[in-house]
This record gives sequence, structure tokens and C-alpha cells, in this order.
Amino acid sequence: MGGCFSSPSTATTTTTQTPPKSLLRATDTASDDDDDDPSPRRFSNARHSPISVLRNPSSAAEFLSRYRLGRELGRGEFGVTRLCADVETGAALACKSISKSRLQSTVDIADVRREVEIMRHLRSHPNLVRLLEAYEDEDAVHLVMELCEGGELFDRIVARGHYTERAAAFVAKTIMEVVQVCHKHGVIHRDLKPENFLFLNESEDSPLKAIDFGLSVFFEPGERFSEIVGSPYYMAPEVLKRSYGPEVDVWSAGVILYILLCGVPPFWAETDEGIAQAIMKSVVDFNREPWPKVSQTAKDLVKRMLDPNPQARLSAQQVLEHPWLQNASSAPNIPLGEAVRSRLKQFLVMNKFKKKALRIVAEQLPSEEINGIKQVFHMMDKDKNGTLTLEELQEGFHEIGQLVPEPDVRMLLEAADIDGNGTLDCDEFLTVSLHLKKVSSEQHLPKAFDYFDKDGSGYIEIDELREALGESHLDPDDEVIREIISDVDKDKDGKISYQEFEAMMKSGTDWRNASRQYSRAFYNTLSRKLLKEASSSPNKWSMRVDKAIDE
Repeated sequence: MGGCFSSPSTATTTTTQTPPKSLLRATDTASDDDDDDPSPRRFSNARHSPISVLRNPSSAAEFLSRYRLGRELGRGEFGVTRLCADVETGAALACKSISKSRLQSTVDIADVRREVEIMRHLRSHPNLVRLLEAYEDEDAVHLVMELCEGGELFDRIVARGHYTERAAAFVAKTIMEVVQVCHKHGVIHRDLKPENFLFLNESEDSPLKAIDFGLSVFFEPGERFSEIVGSPYYMAPEVLKRSYGPEVDVWSAGVILYILLCGVPPFWAETDEGIAQAIMKSVVDFNREPWPKVSQTAKDLVKRMLDPNPQARLSAQQVLEHPWLQNASSAPNIPLGEAVRSRLKQFLVMNKFKKKALRIVAEQLPSEEINGIKQVFHMMDKDKNGTLTLEELQEGFHEIGQLVPEPDVRMLLEAADIDGNGTLDCDEFLTVSLHLKKVSSEQHLPKAFDYFDKDGSGYIEIDELREALGESHLDPDDEVIREIISDVDKDKDGKISYQEFEAMMKSGTDWRNASRQYSRAFYNTLSRKLLKEASSSPNKWSMRVDKAIDE
């Protein structure tokens, strides 16, 4: 069967300016034709065989002759990053290879194409990883980039031992300089988080580099976006409200700064929905340690960056002009305390535990599963116009033996209809189907558990967890490993059973949201639910938010 051939419109604008051809929009599809047409487009199957992702890529033959690939450095939902050497100069680089078989919709294809376009657009800044060249062959897109081998931002902080407000100020200043250069060049990053900042090398004065622009988007002044993207802890409230602009990057940087100063996220709950509700309420706690010893100017900046009103929130330029960053070298150089460093390390190691498991899960998600969903779409699409109406959905569910009541089908259509045209195109049907399937934990999580349970005892024990997590720059000590096990080990027998592992993977941010397609569907549905509750009964909704946060 064919692919999904329409891309939802995700942006509206208060200006009448026509977007320039050179700027790739969030609504771009896999076609290079009709660049001036901003509306969603659909194509025949023949147009997508083989898939073409990049505009004017360098030749695959040149890639094979110029570079030699080495060991694997990392793996994500769409591909793998490897060490890469320039054959002529011997320079060590990184090559991110994005498998085309993982790009299941025009939204995925547009994301990759836009990422390359944005990295080319921003390539000259010292705190942005440099894209040297982009290649494409029949199987993959290959991005040859500057190699960052100095480790993640939080890894270095917890490894130093001595951590102060002044150190946090210098890191925050660098992050905001990245935000500022993005906004000056008409780019919203949309996924700022500590994991997306790496040090170039191991030296003390190594530059910090922003590395991932997979969710970034070009924008015009006054333009608003509605697509829900980003990472749960760092997502701004207006993203969940489906109307946002560049201010979301300042919010995300504010969340990072809050974590830098106290070791935990400002908005926390046991579930993704609870985290989203806490973000919508936007109550920031400055009472816990070490906030009483943090300077008033630092707290003032955090408050202004985490203002829930995007119009009142500081711009990137205003953040950089704030007295705390202007006088970063004069910020208190007194350690924030071992509790902050320990808290930060535990937060980091727990995330690495989950990410390690997510990597195993990601490798298990077969493209055949997604192709099967596409086949169901084409079977339901009786008039073959590329969209499903309410009636076609009802009839289609009946044909495949799913007797879904009409109100539920209507609710499903409303939740999945991203472009608001009253029908579902293939991309929308794909994302909501992945959401409904919930990427069954019974099918995938056991394989991740087995990765940690090296001796097959049915439990993850301290030595096994230490070995698995010790492969990173962090090299956690026994105390941190015991703290992680203690958090997950509900029956307190000193080890982690499968049931406890599964509960951990579903608490906080749900492991399934590591899938970009699942995450988009999940937050699309959750946003509609929260907004509907807020509009129907504001007082009742506020009480529910309080309860979710307290729990």
C-alpha cells in the first residue's frame, strides 16, 4: 500500500507576508513542487517511490569515497550516529544516518528536511553544532557533523563536585545566546533540554554546543503555531494551549535554569497528564533547599522566564540583559550544596536508565506495524480521496470487528483531526492509531528489561544496573545506583522486578512518548482534554490540577 500523503497545517499568522521559498515551513511535505502553496497536499503513490527527502543533497558516491564510518555513538527513533573520519584529512567527525524505512509519514520527512535546512541556515555560531554536509542514498539520509565528545551538560556538572550559582549563570548565558541567535535568524528551537547540549571536548574551557534541531521550525514575526511538540518537563503552557511563538524557547531555558539551581524540575507529577496540569497552573516553588540561599536576582530571572503569560515573559534579548547574567562573573561562588548535586545526579541517572531502556524499545518497533495501520486506512477510505469522514470511520471500525460507539468515534475524530477540517488524512489516522495501540508494553518492555537482567534471574540487581549505566560519561557510584533502585523497588527487597520496572517506565514521562509519532498523538489528545475541562468548569478543573500536583 502507499504512504500517507498529506501534512497537517500547524501555523497561522497575523501577518500577510508570503513566506520566502528558502525557508522551509512546518507545513512542508515531501514534494519539492509548488513551494508557494502553503496548503496541505496529497500525492499519488507513485510520487513516493523511492522516497526523496532532501533538497539538493550531495551525492551518495561522494559520501562513500570521502568518509569512513566507525563505532556507534548513539541511537534514536529514526537512526544511528557513528564516529566518522574524513579519509583525506583524518578529522574525527560524527555521522547521523536517518533510515528512510523509519520515516513513515510526510510529517517525519518534513521534520528531517527542515532540520537540515535549519542547520545550514545557522551553521556559523560557535555554540551550535556545525553541519558539514548532507548526503542521501536509497536507504538513508547521512548528516556529517562536528563531533562533540565532551559529554552532556548535566554529566559534567555532577562530575565536577564543586557546583555554584556562578557556574549556573555561565551555563544559562550560553543557552540563552543559542536561543537569541535562533530567534534572530527566524528559528524556534522547540525542544530545548539539557540532553540537547554537549561539550565539544573534555577541556575545562570547552564550548557548549546545541546539537538537535529535529523539532525546530522557521517563523515570521507574529506567526503562531499549534502543533504540540517538545519534551514534557520543558514544554511551555501555550504549547499545550495550541497557540505559541518563539517565547516557548525562553520558557524551556527557564526550566533548565531552575533545574541547574536546585536539581529538580519545577513542574513534576507521577504521570504525563499530571506534569501537563502542573505546567498549565505554572506555580513555581522557591521554598525548598537551596532556594533560600540563592540570590534574589537569580530567582527574579527564573520567575520572569517562567511567566505563564508569553506576552509578559522576557524575550531572549531581555534575559541576556538581566542583571544576573550581565554580572555572571559576580554571581555567588558558594557551593549550592551537596543536596543539589546529588539530586541533579539522581535525576540524570534515572533519565539515563529510562533512555537506555527506550533505546532497546525503539529498536523493536517494526515498520511493518506502521505499514499495517496504513493498509487499514486505505481499506476504510471507500471513495479513495485520501481522507476519512466520520461515516467511513464508523463503517471501517465495524468491518475490522471494532464496535466503537458513535460518540467515541466522534471524540476520536475530534482529537486526531490536527488540521481541523472535519476528516482524518493518513498522517492523522496513523498518529491516533499508534496512540490507541499504546505500543503495547507486553510486547516491547520485556525486551528492554532483559537487557538489564543479564543473568536472567527475573530481577535487575545493583551490579547489573551499575554495569549498564557505567557505559556513559557519568559512571554513577554505588550510592546513586542504590538510590535509583530504592526509588523503583516498591517491595524493598533490594532489586527491581519486571513489575517495578514497568511501573517506573510509566511514571513521570511515559516511555511511549519517546516515539515522536506517539508523543504528537498523545499530547494532541491531552491538550484537547485539558482545554475542554478548563473551559467547561474552570473551578473544578483548577481543583483537579491541585489534586494531581499534590499526589
